[in-house]
Amino acid sequence: MQLAVTLSPTVTIRADSFDPRRTDQSILCLEVGKDRFQVLVQNGRKQALYLEDYTFPSLLTDRLLTNVLPDIFRDHKVLSAGPWQEIRIGINSPSFTLVPQQLYRKEYASSYLALMRGSELPAHEFAQAFLHANEGFLTVFNLEHPLADFFSEMYPLQPLTFVHQTSTLVRATADLDRHSLTPNTVYLYFEDEFVTILCRKDHQLHYCNRFGYKNVQDLVYYVLYILDEQGLPTDSSSISLYGEITPFSEAYIELSRFLPNLSFGQIPPGLSLANEFDDLPAHRYLSLYGLGLLSE
Repeated sequence: MQLAVTLSPTVTIRADSFDPRRTDQSILCLEVGKDRFQVLVQNGRKQALYLEDYTFPSLLTDRLLTNVLPDIFRDHKVLSAGPWQEIRIGINSPSFTLVPQQLYRKEYASSYLALMRGSELPAHEFAQAFLHANEGFLTVFNLEHPLADFFSEMYPLQPLTFVHQTSTLVRATADLDRHSLTPNTVYLYFEDEFVTILCRKDHQLHYCNRFGYKNVQDLVYYVLYILDEQGLPTDSSSISLYGEITPFSEAYIELSRFLPNLSFGQIPPGLSLANEFDDLPAHRYLSLYGLGLLSE
């Protein structure tokens, strides 16, 4: 028997103008991973009005997400509201690959992932793909049947879009890059012991991958290796930092020894935030903000 657990968000921001009764004019953005769940609501003007961030305690990370999420959704006035104009769900998982659009075949989607993973998808998972038409490729990723069924049951007959977290970062950095005066920028998105690296050269995506690391020395090695492979000099490359990193973190201190042009990123220009978000670090929720930009 599973016991119900009361989970409280570590971050909650709610604009005074947010009205959960007007869901038909709002987009619900959710990002779900093994140890985290995030919520963002934006209105029809692409203004974020509501944000919540849940971090699962270690005793819950071994439980299936479909056993943890009901504890959050139960009696939640925003998540149980609806119908919504649109619902976008970002999947934060380690299994993904990018396939050029001209080479992609839907019937081979599982094979692309099997090649990347070194094994076939288990029976409870299936391959899902999201097209980045402006970039010329698709992100192919794994989605668990029980998780997809959970959201379909929570929001019956409502439009659901499933994407990988990488797709949201690609979309967010494209928006940032379009307004950048620097032709070459490397974006680093940090999570607990993971970093996603995206390189945009001449305003085109040239590299995207995710690395796990156990210490900052490994992190620095990966970043310097990618810069070298991409022909980007360490003394002049623009490095934009996002996610779970601060000026006082060990990762930042170590990276700054080798990379003089580190800076903390800004909010993508295509998305605006209500005034109540002013105290939130602008670089922290890039993947969640990218969900709000998917329609562009």
